[in-house]
Amino acid sequence: MSGVNDFEDLIAWQKAHLLMKHIYEATQKERFGRDFGLSSQIQRASVSIMANIAEGFARKNPNEFYHFVNIAKSSASEVRSHLYVGLDIRYITDVEFKQLIELTKVVERVVGGLLASIDRQRTRN
Repeated sequence: MSGVNDFEDLIAWQKAHLLMKHIYEATQKERFGRDFGLSSQIQRASVSIMANIAEGFARKNPNEFYHFVNIAKSSASEVRSHLYVGLDIRYITDVEFKQLIELTKVVERVVGGLLASIDRQRTRN
């Protein structure tokens, strides 16, 4: 990406990083934290968003970058789906759920924008 030297400069990575921190905070609360399966799964999915953006960026190949960012977007959808489980079994409150869902949707939109940008770059080359 022109003008971007490090993956940390990407807004998509920054938003994913913020989401990951909030997911870890939510899953470290008493009830959620005791559900090792669900808390581990949602944590790993949130980390996957950041990691795939970083890995794809490091590849320096638009097609590979697109592939990894597409995986990141899918991981964001996975986080959103797991949040419904957390709400349904009352590990998170309605307020926490709404905040986390909104942040996840922001990540999905920004990552989607990054995908579109990479796709434009791929078609120019």
